[in-house]
Amino acid sequence: MARGPATSLFRIYSSRSNAFKVQIVLSNRFFHSPGGCGCLNSQRTSFLSFLDSQIRGVSTSSMQLDAAQLGFQIKQLRDFHFVSYKPFSTSTTTEKRDPVNKESFYDSSATECESTEDNGSRNDACFVHVASRDPVELYRELCNSEKAAKQTRSDWEILVEIFRSFAKSGWASNQALAIYIGASFFPTAVHKFRSFFLKKCPDDIAKYLVSLGPCEESERFLFPIFVEFCLEEFPDEIKRFRDIVESADLTKPHTWFPFARAMKRKIIYHCGPTNSGKTYNALQRFMEAKKGIYCSPLRLLAMEVFDKVNALGVYCSLHTGQEKKSVPFANHIACTVEMVSTDELYDVAVIDEIQMMADPCRGYAWTRALLGLKADEIHLCGDPSVLKIVRKICLETRDDLIENHYERFKPLVVEAKTLLGDLRNVRPGDCIVAFSRREIFEVKLAIEKYTNHRCCVIYGALPPETRRQQASLFNDQENEFDVLVASDAVGMGLNLNIRRVVFYSLSKYNGDKIVPVPSTQVKQIAGRAGRRGSRYPDGLTTTLHLDDLDYLIECLKQPFDEVNKVGLFPFFEQVELFAGQLPNVTFCQLLEKFGENCRLDGSYFLCKHDHIKKVARMLEKVRGLSLQDRFNFCFAPVNIRDPKAMYHLLRFASSYSQNLPVSIAMGMPKGSARNDSELLDLETKHQVLSMYLWLSHHFKEETFPYAEKAATMATNIADLLGESLTKACWKPEQRQAGKPKSQQKEGGYKRPLSLVKVQQKPVLEYHCSGHGVGFLLYFKGFFQLNAHRNSLTWSYDHFLGPL
Repeated sequence: MARGPATSLFRIYSSRSNAFKVQIVLSNRFFHSPGGCGCLNSQRTSFLSFLDSQIRGVSTSSMQLDAAQLGFQIKQLRDFHFVSYKPFSTSTTTEKRDPVNKESFYDSSATECESTEDNGSRNDACFVHVASRDPVELYRELCNSEKAAKQTRSDWEILVEIFRSFAKSGWASNQALAIYIGASFFPTAVHKFRSFFLKKCPDDIAKYLVSLGPCEESERFLFPIFVEFCLEEFPDEIKRFRDIVESADLTKPHTWFPFARAMKRKIIYHCGPTNSGKTYNALQRFMEAKKGIYCSPLRLLAMEVFDKVNALGVYCSLHTGQEKKSVPFANHIACTVEMVSTDELYDVAVIDEIQMMADPCRGYAWTRALLGLKADEIHLCGDPSVLKIVRKICLETRDDLIENHYERFKPLVVEAKTLLGDLRNVRPGDCIVAFSRREIFEVKLAIEKYTNHRCCVIYGALPPETRRQQASLFNDQENEFDVLVASDAVGMGLNLNIRRVVFYSLSKYNGDKIVPVPSTQVKQIAGRAGRRGSRYPDGLTTTLHLDDLDYLIECLKQPFDEVNKVGLFPFFEQVELFAGQLPNVTFCQLLEKFGENCRLDGSYFLCKHDHIKKVARMLEKVRGLSLQDRFNFCFAPVNIRDPKAMYHLLRFASSYSQNLPVSIAMGMPKGSARNDSELLDLETKHQVLSMYLWLSHHFKEETFPYAEKAATMATNIADLLGESLTKACWKPEQRQAGKPKSQQKEGGYKRPLSLVKVQQKPVLEYHCSGHGVGFLLYFKGFFQLNAHRNSLTWSYDHFLGPL
């Protein structure tokens, strides 16, 4: 539609601030009239007076021109007899023109004025009926339309913006998955749909969309038409993606185990905190059964149950990723949860630490055990966090659920008097918990330097045998090792006689930044204090610094976080089926595509597998491995942050791919470590041997012929690590740049202040009297005055007496 000078005048004069521009335009020498300048000047004066009177009382931000005003203005403008407009010409060629078409000019002027109109004014009765029409009918009308109706520039821009918003809509992209339009293809489909729509769009549909604008309502109007378009235009793409999605379908995982579904199982949930006897009761039922299986979260705990059950006269075998011990005539087995067999039939099964179903990396193993175990009774031991989701799963599997709730034998007490930042205040039976290997050795060095205590050490990188040796050393009252320094690995898997758990800090490095320790983890670790039947039946906990005490109490008071989803990961058979749809991609790309296209129920999430993809990426250079070989190698227990361990895994895979016997190619250390570098080397060597043993149980024996030698070497290195830890008196290697450095002050050792300060500090006031010192502790609205006391303790609900 033509845009004349009158239109430009209306646009310019639509704002009071631009009124002076009208005068400039009208006086411009490029506007010409066949009647001469005199006529123009006289008409110009009257027109300016009219426009000024029309606009004076109207706000520039919300000016609206009704049809009568607009028609009158058009009549006024028609009297001007404007002619051609040549902005870069000095000539005044006169051209005869027909009078401006009223209808055409109305559309044009409306275009210029529409920016000042409210969106609601667009809902005219002539196109409101579009919203109620059948999408199939609308699509057929679009297909049969020969040419789209002409649109004004502003309407066109609104339509383009609507389609741009539609292409970015997460809702539309997710809904498109229902017709097998994948997220990667969705932008292409929208682009083609937009081209089709704008070439065919009738005027009423366009006006209705423009009236809506780029919003959620316009997306919902367009989507059914988009669906019809895709079904007709992209049948091959839809079929291909449907095959991919069906091969990556992880919905209804309870149907993956038909034999378990054919049984009427009884699920007993032992729900309670640490030191409440829940695992003890489950193990009693395990030992009473004719045939049973115990599923452990750690090798260490599986080994402990294996030893305990056999000592009580119940024959039990051990099955972990690195070790298999078959006891003659044994009908019971203690295993790690990843090694559980869903093919065997059991009378009783025990799944320990069931809350690990929600673990982002390993949760799939607990989910698989719960859904797939063929046992008449399944005992679940854990905290209440996954109780709700277990109830939902039992409804789907039609299993009976019995809930047994437990409380701690004795309440866990928080000491209000911390160690005041000085490690010289540690006492026998204390466990100092730090969250990095470097801090563990710094604490050990400081305690042994400034006190008469000797420290045992436990952290995750140590082999289970070494951790058990350190735990036995700490539990033994006949030696000088009366303090334990440990990482969060102390939270499960060991029976320790701990009097008091002292948190060295309540923040840790998560691989990206320093974050507060989760409350569930704080509860798990603090609950290790106090053990029924030991010399410390009462559990105490506190912090090194007063700054951390608020956060500790807050964590212990918080209820357990309710879990809404648990982990899943595909079996190899599912990955193999998916690989058949994408034959020309690497295994790493295959895992990425699976994560993008897999479908899950609302109660499940796909476990993180970044470490698997990193190993897969490294193994891409190894030729001759089958898909199943790559799958197994990627699940090998390797520390991906250790270059030496990764090198040995690559070497193992290379030898295997060439059908060569995989050798250990690693010498035995001559003695215990003399410094931290040698200690790290011992840890790496044991990890490599552990990885070799794991691979020997997942591949043919002839390909890993040195498994027995590797087991002997691993045992000897575990002993050397134990010796090294008992005499370790060196500083750990230099901390990486960017982490806070520890501080040494005169007369003692002090770590950096905690980064966790989530609550207001408690106020301590000291009142001196003639006979002693009293403490007034104000905390969260509670206060207690204890005079002549050298300590003060605080429990969840009340204050206790002196220690």
